[in-house]
Amino acid sequence: MDNSYPIAEKLKSKKIIDLLFSEGNSVSKYPLRLVYVQHDFDENIGIKIGVSVSKKYFKNAVDRNYFKRVLRECYRLNKSILLDNLEAKYCCMFFYQTKERLTYAEINEKTIKLFEKFRKQLEEEKNVN
Repeated sequence: MDNSYPIAEKLKSKKIIDLLFSEGNSVSKYPLRLVYVQHDFDENIGIKIGVSVSKKYFKNAVDRNYFKRVLRECYRLNKSILLDNLEAKYCCMFFYQTKERLTYAEINEKTIKLFEKFRKQLEEEKNVN
């Protein structure tokens, strides 16, 4: 599996981000949250993802940027968990939602659990429909 995070996978569209917050579903594994919506886009990739860290918890941009880098790295290394069984295309936002300063290892562990929970939730939704 390609462990990269190319520009095509970065969620930049304001319309899609607004759609995520109005119609998106979410899955959480404290302190991380993943908001997602199924969306068809032109690129030949399975997922577009953006990351966000709250200004409420981290006033300094340096701190927010550090945690955004950590989230992007955790996604990059563990995206195979998401992409392996993905049948449709999804847009996601990945949030860090606490003022606790967790270590990279802790965040990575929580990311893996979150992605597995997301995959299970998609399977449940598929079985219901």
